Amino acid sequence: MGAVEQTSETDDLLSEDVIDSQVSSRERDTAEGSERSLAIWLFMTGAIALASSATLVFERLQIFVDAGHTSVCDINALLNCGTVMRTPQAEAFGFPNPFIGLIGFSIVMTIAAAMLAGATFKNWFWVATNIGLALATAFVFWLWFETTFHINALCLFCMIVWVMTITMFVKVTVRNISHSVIPAPENIRESIGTWSWFTITLVLILIFGIIVIRFFDVIMNMMR
Repeated sequence: MGAVEQTSETDDLLSEDVIDSQVSSRERDTAEGSERSLAIWLFMTGAIALASSATLVFERLQIFVDAGHTSVCDINALLNCGTVMRTPQAEAFGFPNPFIGLIGFSIVMTIAAAMLAGATFKNWFWVATNIGLALATAFVFWLWFETTFHINALCLFCMIVWVMTITMFVKVTVRNISHSVIPAPENIRESIGTWSWFTITLVLILIFGIIVIRFFDVIMNMMR
């Protein structure tokens, strides 16, 4: 009987080990899938933002050469990249803002490509990435405020960059909270992944909703 009981206990322990192993495997697969999904989103948004920044750089150089140049995104009086690019706000640091995008979004795409290739990064790296994207997002909100309330014109490619930057920031922030890189209560860490797209959508509705309200009369006049 003793031998039978010992065998039973051994089987129970083995079963528990198998279950624990299966749970750990599922958790690992989920984490890897989450990281891969983030990498794909970072690469896609980075590529779109980089292409938009490159277009703006090209158009700004054309304006340097020909002051009367009509930009490819000079659609009407409201959607007019040329108007925006000729303002002091378009050179916040003494040079055209899109040059920042060329560097920053190239870095984001490099990080994403490395993740897709299987690279992993230390927590300090993710904190630095989060800070960089936070600063970029703050800059986006400043540019949004300036174009909406002071310049009174909108830049199509700039707005594309806004959307991509906000998406990157929210995605990385959610990742860092769920991985305990950014301290947060356990219930928030476990549920925040389901709120990323809601947050992104809410912020974009707020930004573009205010734009529509601000230029409602102009938009209505253009539609007549």
